Amino acid sequence: MKTLLALAATLALAACGADGEPNAPAAKSGVSVSGDAQIGIKG
Repeated sequence: MKTLLALAATLALAACGADGEPNAPAAKSGVSVSGDAQIGIKG
């Protein structure tokens, strides 16, 4: 039960931003795209 309580407390603090404001990652120069893209019409 103590483990569940500790986990719940940790998640609650993480959800409310107790560790500080979220920071955006540093911007990199140039354009980078990764992943898959599909364009088309299926009939």
